[in-house]
Amino acid sequence: REAPYEAIMVTAGAPRVSADLLAQLGIGGRLVIPVGSRYMQELYKITKGKKKNVVHNLGGCRFVSLIAKDAWEEE
Repeated sequence: REAPYEAIMVTAGAPRVSADLLAQLGIGGRLVIPVGSRYMQELYKITKGKKKNVVHNLGGCRFVSLIAKDAWEEE
């Protein structure tokens, strides 16, 4: 609705990076997202580029599971 955003911070662990979230970023925008299993993730900072995104792994972390259409189903 208000896109493009300069930054998006996801505060729950996801099984993968959401293409829908990346699409909402403007060029140079940053997505910070924990990605991995329900119980252990890696924290990524992804900077959207004109042709290619730059991905930095910030290390291991643990967040609650993201329950959403493109994420985990409720247990």
